[in-house]
Amino acid sequence: MSRRLKGLAPTGAVVVGLVLLVAIIGPFLAPYAADAIDVSRQLEPPSGDHWLGTDENGADVLTQLILGTRVAVIVGVSTVSVCLFVGVLLGSISGFVGGWVDEVIMRVTEILMAFPGILLAILVIFVTQEPSLLAVIGALSLTGWSGYARLVRGQVLLEREKDYVEAARALGFGPARIITKHVLPNVFGPVIVQATFGVAGAILAEASLSFLGLGPQGQPSWGALLDQGASYFLLTPHLAIFPGVAIMITVLGINFLGDGLRDALDPRSQET
Repeated sequence: MSRRLKGLAPTGAVVVGLVLLVAIIGPFLAPYAADAIDVSRQLEPPSGDHWLGTDENGADVLTQLILGTRVAVIVGVSTVSVCLFVGVLLGSISGFVGGWVDEVIMRVTEILMAFPGILLAILVIFVTQEPSLLAVIGALSLTGWSGYARLVRGQVLLEREKDYVEAARALGFGPARIITKHVLPNVFGPVIVQATFGVAGAILAEASLSFLGLGPQGQPSWGALLDQGASYFLLTPHLAIFPGVAIMITVLGINFLGDGLRDALDPRSQET
């Protein structure tokens, strides 16, 4: 069984590592302060003073990109963390307990999966009229957990019929201990892979919300820069190109890493 990352996965791991590093130390890397603007230098192309140009307020685009990395990472990781907690909890209960509990949880899951997640997130933020970082995470998590719940349920249904679960029952272990100590460790492989792709999806969703003006307010965001770039694309295309490239590289890096994890954790993969 192969446990090494192959193909483009190492490249993806490097990209993800760099993105996390920029998110952590971004304020120390940014050439200008977050609130530094110069209205006399609006929409300037890349230059020696501003390597990636300036936006419509005269703010440095490179600074906005660096600081926006933290917003993207926080939304991506936090959303997936919430979805994982809820999805793993409900999915494991549904698959292990079965019966009417399983029916109720799965029907709720199917209802939520029927709604386009981004549209429901837009509705939630619009109704609450609170486009904050916490609101974006909550809105994206509202339906995001359902996919994890369905995946975990399916894996638990397979595991609960195996001999080691029967042995644990014979020893008198309760359902909670069997699930947490025996079943869940054997189902985390597919869950980790899905969570990796989920981070990329959450970053794209946050950028989409910010592009529509529903992202975190008062904080630099890649989606907000794209929104400006769309308005001034013919005049200053750099304003849309650079955040677009940042999103593309980040999402591709996460997807490459996810593909590698999927292959490494697949029990059917063999050494070649």
